[in-house]
Amino acid sequence: MEAREKIVIVGGGFAGLQLAKALNNKRKKVMVIDKVNHHMFQPLFYQVACGRIEPSNISFPFRKIFQRSHNIQFRLTDVQKILPEQNKIITTESEFTYDKLVIATGCKTNFFGNEKMESLTYGMKTTQEAISIRNNVLLTFEKLISERRRTDDGNWNIVIVGSGPTGVELAGAFAEMKKDILPRDYPHMNFNDLKIILISSTETPLQTMSEEAQAKSDQYLHELGVEFLRGEMVTDYNGDIVSMQSGKTIPTNNVIWAAGVTGNIIDGLNPKNIIRNRFVTDRYNRVKGYENIFAIGDIAHMETPNYPTGHPQVANVAINQGKNLGSNILKKLLKDWKEYEYVDRGSMATIGKHRAVVDLPNLKFQGLIAWYFWMFLHLMLILSVRNKIAIFFNWMWSYINKDSSLRLIIIPTKKNNTEQ
Repeated sequence: MEAREKIVIVGGGFAGLQLAKALNNKRKKVMVIDKVNHHMFQPLFYQVACGRIEPSNISFPFRKIFQRSHNIQFRLTDVQKILPEQNKIITTESEFTYDKLVIATGCKTNFFGNEKMESLTYGMKTTQEAISIRNNVLLTFEKLISERRRTDDGNWNIVIVGSGPTGVELAGAFAEMKKDILPRDYPHMNFNDLKIILISSTETPLQTMSEEAQAKSDQYLHELGVEFLRGEMVTDYNGDIVSMQSGKTIPTNNVIWAAGVTGNIIDGLNPKNIIRNRFVTDRYNRVKGYENIFAIGDIAHMETPNYPTGHPQVANVAINQGKNLGSNILKKLLKDWKEYEYVDRGSMATIGKHRAVVDLPNLKFQGLIAWYFWMFLHLMLILSVRNKIAIFFNWMWSYINKDSSLRLIIIPTKKNNTEQ
């Protein structure tokens, strides 16, 4: 009996999960490796950060996802190095061999080499980071009510760096929290002085979307009272003050960094085949210089006639590269493999209630209809029926009452193992 081919997938994001699903219960041995035990629906992290939905509603344990699989194993560990000559990977826990290796490690927040900024600001690429933002912002409000006077101006400014979808969605959500929720949670506090500040290196928000979307999102941010600093570059943050290239400064204790991403590179492959922290691949997602190592999703740099500088690092690319590679791996002959071609299905962002922008290939629209469209599409992309229902209920409750009951401050306790 022919031995089954062993395929190791490193990373369980959109790309890795779609590949695993394509290979589920097929004649392949599949191992999914990730340093967390769950798949995360990153587009809704900002709602976790604002206390609108629970982290569990957009997190899906891998062992639950693959519970009925006969050929997929999951390992909770962190891959440290690839040994391509030995068809082996080294992890923090063990070593694993492979016949085919698929790197789907995705991206992390890009702090552009500024270690101080990385240590003092909050990214939003993991569940833990979203929860940390929620904790810190809510603790700031508790501090304000305890002090009852403005002893620290930094408590009154929430600064978001970066005006892509993550930045504008977060700014809109915090602006609505300021207007609708905080006055009820803290009835004796005046939040008129609380500022939501969005710092952008571009002149308009959502620079990668259409001019109509940019103009409308700019209008929405203004209507919500978000202070939009355009054409500004953040150069430093010392934990108390944000400094910008123009010389302006902002006192703040809450800085959320949404100004870019960079690939999660694994050591061991030829560094000449890495461009802008992404592995260079051919049209089949095979890493340049290797026959049995592939990269999919945000970590892959694939040049095509339509995308000569690589594909955008968005979920749609990751999902469809995972599906395409899965389909190819299941084919018996290499000559039957299909090249990947990205079909841009559009982009969207929401900036508060009844405010959203949608760019489809042949249609662009904004406002109420766009907001409902955004909600419906994101709800359909959630994995389980239970989670769809939970999120729908939270959204409807928030829609009717302009409130939620999920503003929990949950900070892990440290055990003291010292004997008394």
